[in-house]
Amino acid sequence: MGTTMASLRSAHPDEAFADFVREVQPTVTKICRRYRIPPQDAEDLMQQTLIALIDSRDEVKNPEAWLAGTLRNQCLMYWRRRRRQLYNAVDSAVLEELATPSPPRQHDVEFNHDLERALGQLPSRCRSVLQLRYGLGCQPRETAERLGYRSSSIYKILNRCLAALSRSLTVKAAPPCATQDAKAASQCQFANSD
Repeated sequence: MGTTMASLRSAHPDEAFADFVREVQPTVTKICRRYRIPPQDAEDLMQQTLIALIDSRDEVKNPEAWLAGTLRNQCLMYWRRRRRQLYNAVDSAVLEELATPSPPRQHDVEFNHDLERALGQLPSRCRSVLQLRYGLGCQPRETAERLGYRSSSIYKILNRCLAALSRSLTVKAAPPCATQDAKAASQCQFANSD
């Protein structure tokens, strides 16, 4: 390898850049596989990283190392965005189901049953947070105050509870975990995921 930014600024920058991309392709593929990025999204991450390299070319001394580090960060951000999308989807579903009662249709009855089962598997702390926030419509700050949490940490707690609810909803035919202890509940979640 050994490509420098000076070589990318040579008399034929397009050829030098194409050579650079061919050189780093195995490293890029390895990083994307390590982070289990789907192939269709790996190409997008690579393009975003290359654009960032071009934008930062004046500050970059070692393009291979910079590209590898930046791509790793892009992969981490990719999974954070995906998790956030899942939480938001569950967030909307929970809000719709807990907000106003309406005459249930058959699939609503099934979803309500699944939601009640999933909520029943959560530790009491998560049930309380979700019930106050979405069942009673409390704002995050009010939820934090009622439960004795700091308002700065309530979003993290809400996301963790929504993640636990998401996992519980996606586990098929999981046995109920009736426990008040958070450690025992997490052990039960691991047992259910096998």
